[in-house]
Amino acid sequence: QVQLVEAGGGLVQAGESLRLSCAASGSFFSINVMGWYRQAPGKQRELVAVVTSVGSTSYVDSVKGRFTVSRDSAENTVYLQMNSLQPEDTGVYYCYAEIQRSSPFRGTYAYWGQGTQVTVSS
Repeated sequence: QVQLVEAGGGLVQAGESLRLSCAASGSFFSINVMGWYRQAPGKQRELVAVVTSVGSTSYVDSVKGRFTVSRDSAENTVYLQMNSLQPEDTGVYYCYAEIQRSSPFRGTYAYWGQGTQVTVSS
């Protein structure tokens, strides 16, 4: 099977930085897209950033210029560099991936990580 494992969350003060990572492991052929969602208490889960297999990226407006999403295809890992963190960035960050499975389970499937807590104090 496929598993996504996040790391790098923690508690920081406003203006500081964190770097999240998410590694995909298991049996699969390729990863079409990897990215990050986040969910703050009492709010809907929102898409933060994604990167495709060809390297294109997309960000929610609130993090543009501060966050950078990247991927290491050799390690099947996606990163989220978060600079100039603000209290409104606080939440649980979830890794997301659309993965092409190998035969005999050929097809595209969506996977989620377990989440990593990011807390930004003022």
